[in-house]
Amino acid sequence: MKQIDFTELKQNPAELIGKQWMLITAGTPDKFNTMTASWGGLGFLWNRPVAFVFVRPNRHTAGFMDEQAAFTLSFMPEKYRADLIFCGRNSGRDVDKMAATSLHAHTTPNGLVAMDDADLVLECRKMAVATMQEGDFIDFAEVSPQWYDPTNPLHKVYICEIAATYVR
Repeated sequence: MKQIDFTELKQNPAELIGKQWMLITAGTPDKFNTMTASWGGLGFLWNRPVAFVFVRPNRHTAGFMDEQAAFTLSFMPEKYRADLIFCGRNSGRDVDKMAATSLHAHTTPNGLVAMDDADLVLECRKMAVATMQEGDFIDFAEVSPQWYDPTNPLHKVYICEIAATYVR
């Protein structure tokens, strides 16, 4: 993969995240987990390129994200759609996602774990983490029936500096 400046990125963030989806991978090369996500964004905050992602605290990957200072976002070609669906529906607590899919992990030049066949990898250094609270919503009653119930906790929001951008 070739490293570029984030400002050279040609892909549409709405397409990347909302339609193509991403794999959030956190941990160490010896012990990590990856999960599919389609909520988040890319932009600029505090004069830095940033990514923000939403992860429920009960997800296996959240524990790895909380333990480490950084994680990666991998955007895969369409031929990996079934693997992304699998990684979104199955927990790394119960299954080895690398063994159960055609995905292959590799270590980035900065020592983070990402997906080897990705078209785009973003190395993300955490800058802020907040747990969403019901009182933070303008109209929680409008949002909650579809996305939240008493057994499914509100998401944590991870805001991270994009420390490196790699494209195929």
